[in-house]
Amino acid sequence: MSSQRKYFGTDGIRGRTGVYPITAEFALKLGWAVGQILAQDGRGTVVIGKDTRISGYMLSAALEAGFVASGLDVYLLGPMPTPAIAYLTRSVGAQVGVVVSASHNPYYDNGIKFFSGEGKKFPDAIESKIENLLTAPMTTAQPHHIGRAKFLEDAAGRYIEFCKNTFLKSHDLKGIKIVIDCANGATYHIAPNVFAELGADVTVIHNQPDGFNINDNCGSTHPELLQKRVIAEQAELGIAFDGDGDRVIFVDHKGEVVDGDELLFIIAKSYHERGILNGGVVGTQMSNLGLERAFHNLHIPFMRTQVGDRYVMDALVQTGWQLGGEGSGHLICLDKTTTGDGIVSALQVLAHICQTNKTLHELKKGMVKCEQVLLNVPVPNGQQVVKETAVQTLVAKLEKELQGKLRILLRPSGTEPLVRVMVEGEDKALITQTAEQIAAVVAKAAKVV
Repeated sequence: MSSQRKYFGTDGIRGRTGVYPITAEFALKLGWAVGQILAQDGRGTVVIGKDTRISGYMLSAALEAGFVASGLDVYLLGPMPTPAIAYLTRSVGAQVGVVVSASHNPYYDNGIKFFSGEGKKFPDAIESKIENLLTAPMTTAQPHHIGRAKFLEDAAGRYIEFCKNTFLKSHDLKGIKIVIDCANGATYHIAPNVFAELGADVTVIHNQPDGFNINDNCGSTHPELLQKRVIAEQAELGIAFDGDGDRVIFVDHKGEVVDGDELLFIIAKSYHERGILNGGVVGTQMSNLGLERAFHNLHIPFMRTQVGDRYVMDALVQTGWQLGGEGSGHLICLDKTTTGDGIVSALQVLAHICQTNKTLHELKKGMVKCEQVLLNVPVPNGQQVVKETAVQTLVAKLEKELQGKLRILLRPSGTEPLVRVMVEGEDKALITQTAEQIAAVVAKAAKVV
């Protein structure tokens, strides 16, 4: 349904900074439009936080001006992880939480997304109402109704305590050596404190944000340095977050990456063994086939949704289940919090390590991954390209010829100008060749659309 709206995608509004709609002018009007909806219920409060990219100051200030012009009070958080903003929105009783972030994207991108007063992402209907108001003339509240803005005292401390309280009370992390990669992003002043205060021996890398180095060859999308550092430090494991802290991946003591599918398996198995798994687990069309097979062996129900955390969340709400996630490391533990949270998810994995006294390397062996090849094809009009006859014909032909040998998924990214080509199966050479063949046709189709 997000495709029917002009600005909102699967994860808020996102794009290149300085290119409409990621401009100060648009952010001002956006803040005002949201304020007009909230003002129907009288004076309200908004919480604004951001990641560490340089353009966050500009967009936050513009949003703030729009909110106060409409009569709303604003709490400013400064750099904070996205899930922290969801939590603090609930904690202070605000009507809306606003995140200025482009998550795992480069510094020159940015975005704006919203949480409701319950700490959940805005439903489609509210986003449509906001878009409709963007064309209305902007007005300013009467002087005695203009909102106020102030910084929220000890926002970081509140969230750190919340995270720690999601860890098993019967365990601590004493004696566990961990390397943490903060992606020069919003977790830089949060994550090291959480794990250290729970007793871990913490080494931190990429925790010096300068506004430009967020996600730059670091964090969950580039774990190569973390892999080397874990081995060099002889650490038990490494943990990498993305720029806004809602994604997490691990590295085991051998330097091997443990992705979101494997982490979801470990958490679900822990819940299952403790008898607290409510129902099954939600994944996406991108989830590794090995994850589905592993859950089948444990008699844990598993369902797939469209790619995107909002679809995983929708399925969890509809089924009443607790756990879901994506291979990228965006994991949702609804028994702990209301949205994807990298730190909270990491703590659930560590709790299982403490309970079983097994290494991460041992725990991940319960799931045998199928080979996957994922190619990103730069395409500005992905929705149109994937529907092109040449693309659809090739995919149908390959699926028929190679039935039972592989699984093909072709989709436009919801956050970047890309078409993602994923092929999965047992034969690495075959799936690589197939993915490259499809990617070439997608790239050719993009030139004629």
